[in-house]
Amino acid sequence: MNMATDNLRAAAFMSLSMAGFVLNDTLMKITSEDLSLFQSIFLRGIFATSLIGLMAWYQKALFVVISKPDCIIMGVRLVGEIGGTVCFLTALFNMPIANATAILQALPLAITLASAVFLKEQVGWRRYTAIAIGFIGVLIVIRPGSEGFNDYSFWAIGAVIFIVIRDLVTRKLSTTVPSMFVAFTTALGITCAGALMSPLTVWHPVEAGHIGMLAIAALFLIIGYLFSVMTMRVGDVSFASPFRYTNLLWALLIGFVIFNDPLDSWTLTGSLIIVGTGLYAFYRERRRLRASGRVMLS
Repeated sequence: MNMATDNLRAAAFMSLSMAGFVLNDTLMKITSEDLSLFQSIFLRGIFATSLIGLMAWYQKALFVVISKPDCIIMGVRLVGEIGGTVCFLTALFNMPIANATAILQALPLAITLASAVFLKEQVGWRRYTAIAIGFIGVLIVIRPGSEGFNDYSFWAIGAVIFIVIRDLVTRKLSTTVPSMFVAFTTALGITCAGALMSPLTVWHPVEAGHIGMLAIAALFLIIGYLFSVMTMRVGDVSFASPFRYTNLLWALLIGFVIFNDPLDSWTLTGSLIIVGTGLYAFYRERRRLRASGRVMLS
């Protein structure tokens, strides 16, 4: 199979991955009308942990002995994952899905900035400029001080910070640690966090419809994860990565059709700025890798 076909497959896998994540977010937001945050996290986690556990068992990655440094890294990573999940879902439950998703699109820029500050990775003035403009796009989406301002936007920003922590420490994880084992322990940790926090909130009656939606949400979450892994195994990552932003298109469409969220010009403008600067930053990274003799292939 030639590279062009592989690239198209990778782009399709990335788009399907993003659709899976957004559909998971959609179902979680729908259940928020009847269930509390930690109820939803806990119940969805039961299904997600069970499914991922079966896949990890099938791949013989369910019971793995890892080193003490990797245990510490996975612990920090889990804190970032739980914090990111709670912050993003708190924002999602209380603001339009497109706005919350748009703020999350600043993640690649935030990771680039954090890598330069904490990991001393080389970042030129062009990418620093793109990062600054991208964060202006976030401010346009948030619009602090305006009538449309929502305090929960800061929860979405908090999600970005926690996910940056998660991704930075993940880079330090040994390659001998199976990805499926990491996914299983992550799902289990988030589920346990939901179980521990649920008694501190009001436990609402759970109906069969809620169970069904959360089970499907867990399935979409796993679909998002699996297709994101498949993306990395075919074609050129630099070709597929821009399709990561298709999740914003899904969020805008779902917000308008399902939740009757207006497509205001401020959110659209800010989203375009965030996506545009993110793509430019990735383009500059691609050029830097080419110049240094490294190629971003799967």
